[in-house]
Amino acid sequence: MTAVENLKRLRNEIPEHVKIVAISKTHTEQEILEVYNAGHRCFGENRSQELINKQPLLPNDLEWHFVGHLQTNKVKYIAPYISVIQSIDSLKLLVEVNKQAQKHNRTIDCLLQFFIAREETKYGLDLQEAHVLLNSDAYKNMKNIKIRGVMGMATFTDNTDRVRNEFRELKQIFDSLKNDFFPHNADFSEISMGMSGDYKIAIEEGSTIVRIGTAIFGERNVR
Repeated sequence: MTAVENLKRLRNEIPEHVKIVAISKTHTEQEILEVYNAGHRCFGENRSQELINKQPLLPNDLEWHFVGHLQTNKVKYIAPYISVIQSIDSLKLLVEVNKQAQKHNRTIDCLLQFFIAREETKYGLDLQEAHVLLNSDAYKNMKNIKIRGVMGMATFTDNTDRVRNEFRELKQIFDSLKNDFFPHNADFSEISMGMSGDYKIAIEEGSTIVRIGTAIFGERNVR
């Protein structure tokens, strides 16, 4: 099946309230355009340099999500156009995002990334670290970022019970933060969890954003 056919199937299968971020890493501008021309606008990248290279070659109305580990020295390159940074894993990074957004007179939506997997290669906050961040004066004084919710990646495993429990943990983290920090803030509403292999479980456990690459574009291109 083509990427467009795959996307159409996913749209029919995934509830309307769940946003599909088409993860386009390693895929060409032409492959992205095929999906764009079918009406899809939301794409995600996990390497800053790849996004920096692609963005000028594609239409300006793409909604770009950054989903990978982001170095603070790369924020300035994506701040002019990035819609959502899903991978905020430190106060230091959030400070830089706010600083660069301010330079461009923008507000950038952000998700706090949590470490829920049983893999040391994953990044993310724990709940205590998130409390320190959200209680900090630095965060309270930020005017150019908006915390919209949480993101997490489950363990890469065939053990569906483990995956489900990790997604359930992220939902509990979201509920806890909502209650403690955002009880009257309707903007804090997003739970980004689920990829090509586990998005169905993620949606069952409360996901509002799924990050799908292989199930749309096929296997990654080797570069």
